[in-house]
Amino acid sequence: MLHLSRLSGDVLRTLREHLRPLIAYHLFFTLLASSLLLPAVGWTLTGLLAQFGRPVITNHELITLLMSPGGLLWLLAAVGLTFLVLYLQQAGMILVAVRPRDHHVRLAFEALWATLRRLPSITGLVVLQVGAQLLLLVPLALCLAWLHGFFLGGLDPYFVQSTRPPALWAFLASALVPVLAWSLLAGSLYVRWHLALPVLTLEGLSPPAALARSTQLTRGRGRHIAAAVVLLLLGIVMLPLLATALFDRVVTPLLWWLPERNAVLVPAMLAYLSAYLLVALAITFGGIAANALQATCLYLRLAHREPKPKPPPPGTHPGRLAWIVELAVVLFAIGQAWLIVNRFEIRDEVAIIAHRGSSLKAPENTLAAVEQAIRDRADGVEIDVRLTADGEVVLYHDESLRRLAGDNRRIGELPRSELDEVDVGSWFGDPFIGERIPGLDEVLAAVRGRATLMIELKPDPGRELELVEAVIDTLARERELRRACRHRAEDRITVLACGDPDIMGEMHVAAMSPWLLREVGLRAPHLRTTLLAQLVMSGTLERRGFDALALRHNRIDEEEVRLAGYYGYELHAWTINDRTRMSQLIDLGVDAIITDRPEVLAELIGERRRLGDGALLLVKLRNWLRG
Repeated sequence: MLHLSRLSGDVLRTLREHLRPLIAYHLFFTLLASSLLLPAVGWTLTGLLAQFGRPVITNHELITLLMSPGGLLWLLAAVGLTFLVLYLQQAGMILVAVRPRDHHVRLAFEALWATLRRLPSITGLVVLQVGAQLLLLVPLALCLAWLHGFFLGGLDPYFVQSTRPPALWAFLASALVPVLAWSLLAGSLYVRWHLALPVLTLEGLSPPAALARSTQLTRGRGRHIAAAVVLLLLGIVMLPLLATALFDRVVTPLLWWLPERNAVLVPAMLAYLSAYLLVALAITFGGIAANALQATCLYLRLAHREPKPKPPPPGTHPGRLAWIVELAVVLFAIGQAWLIVNRFEIRDEVAIIAHRGSSLKAPENTLAAVEQAIRDRADGVEIDVRLTADGEVVLYHDESLRRLAGDNRRIGELPRSELDEVDVGSWFGDPFIGERIPGLDEVLAAVRGRATLMIELKPDPGRELELVEAVIDTLARERELRRACRHRAEDRITVLACGDPDIMGEMHVAAMSPWLLREVGLRAPHLRTTLLAQLVMSGTLERRGFDALALRHNRIDEEEVRLAGYYGYELHAWTINDRTRMSQLIDLGVDAIITDRPEVLAELIGERRRLGDGALLLVKLRNWLRG
């Protein structure tokens, strides 16, 4: 009988008795992985992506790529190489746990060498075990694709996302059945083969034989093994969250009682961050080790009737090298804390860009939303533009009028005169009844001397260049109007109200297509351009040819900020309405934030500017912790 409490006790005792060699192995393997294995994997995958010769910056492009034969091979390589590194790490810890020696560092090196010698066998196990799980995903993916096409295929993706029609809930309900069926099959297979890695590592069997042996050992014990695996997984997931919450809600508030002097705050923050990083490293190591030791102890119980690996000999001393390893971990945490504190710049310069105007206070892409954005202290207004049937540029996001006006007709099929009669404000509320679709020329006149525009191109297929030329022509006409206005102006206030005649340097034209932005640059070299991206797959984007990269906020990290500085373009984040996330992005160093709530961002910036340096450092510390 397999008792969870006994198995947990075995894992904890083994972790305690083999702690120092496990730490040493974890450190050595991490150094090997970070210096050789992971860079090799990254270079390989980036090189494969570069062979496709096209940028991957949207979810649609990513899905299209992955569904191609070459993309599927890349995906298999990415998954396989990732799991290979994980299996190598786990195999080494299994070897450490079952071989008690009195020299911890030597044991760690021996386990690392023995693991690398098993590389061909472990690779074969990854191919069979992970490949089988991926094969199970194929029918699920085909079923979900068919259900998506059946329920949502004829609907605009943004319409589905924003209005959540009944068809969406029908799709989700229908998808639940195949997802549950797949979960049961995949979970059953995972439990059946759970001991394959310990078997291969300790018995030296071939990958197929190791899988068969694991199936034999786990037969009739699936529920207990599944319960043990799920409980361990919950612990691995919950411990980091609990530790972060403890530091954020219990320890961090204590720092606010310290005097607001950097001579006091900086050492306190260093000590705080060092402690947090040590706890984070300990939790990470504990989760990795516990996963390997659980499989080891389970294997020993089922295969050899041994409750746990044999303990080290009595009186074993860790030795100087083991102490050096542990000291290196502490010094690493202190060094990382120092780097983090030094990255906290006392700088809050960020532009506020209102997404489709203040679109939570007024109907999107209307003059009312633009005027509200200016009142909410936005520096710029992001708008979407489309081409009408008669070649006029108007503000509208979707292809059809369905979402905002309940009309299935398409923007590109209607002349501007008919669009002028469409009410796109009633859906938002009674105060906006009769609000109509404005032209780009009207909005340019409305923002003169008051705000800039980010003009996102939404072309219909086949009319891309026509839209580009129409936008540039509209901007050129506005430039002439501004020049004429300034020529007639009699005082400085009137001159400012006329707007900057250098409209090409003031406005941004944005698109989710590098090709389209290149065409903009050819026709208007001085017009500033912004590349919009949901993601950037490494190795697929030539980071030149645009003035700003507007990236989905959850894809922005320190590396993206570094690349923006290196290549000399601005980094904009979209679309963020949460104050905490806004504050985190300001700390990361983005140049602009696109939001539906410009007034919230303006208030946040004002509050941060009123803080002293010490208080702002504490805000940055809390944002880093929550990030």
